Amino acid sequence: MAIEWIRFVVGAVVLLIGLCTFALEVFGSYRFRFVLNRMHAAAMGDTLGIGISLIGLIIFSGLNFTSLKMFLVILFLWFASPVASHLIARLEVTTDEELETYCEIRK
Repeated sequence: MAIEWIRFVVGAVVLLIGLCTFALEVFGSYRFRFVLNRMHAAAMGDTLGIGISLIGLIIFSGLNFTSLKMFLVILFLWFASPVASHLIARLEVTTDEELETYCEIRK
């Protein structure tokens, strides 16, 4: 009985940390001025926030097949989210006509 309460408390704390990470991501997405800065905050917040939140849900669930599936989702997002945000950043850099006005380009 005590082990279930400890697992519940630890899972709830980890889940709340993940939700706070999401809140900081939203703040960063609205606070930053430039698109690339906003995108970086969103990508890092998504990867870290989803990972921490799913770890909290894994702790709630215990060791079973559902936990394995949640771990595989974490693994997939750790690989897919940085690659997708990098591709979007490259697209922004190559298509932004006003990039030189707010970036210092060194040649």
